[in-house]
Amino acid sequence: MILLPCPHCGPRNTDEFSHHGEHGERPDADRVTARQWRSYLYLRRNQAGWTTELWLHGAGCGRYVLFERHTVTNEVRAAHSTGGR
Repeated sequence: MILLPCPHCGPRNTDEFSHHGEHGERPDADRVTARQWRSYLYLRRNQAGWTTELWLHGAGCGRYVLFERHTVTNEVRAAHSTGGR
């Protein structure tokens, strides 16, 4: 079992969350090319090591949370609330 430290609910099993991918700044859809938009939507680095990911705590507080997680060990070194539901 892997526990994620929700900043609102405390440590919770990953079954309560849904993974929404690596975090990246969303480009302005009115100012990017189709190629840049497609790249933002579908291309991921998927590297071994530390990454920042967006997760939804759907079975808990219902909020989005950013986790800094090591993709090999599943260690979480930080959790940040996004303020969004």
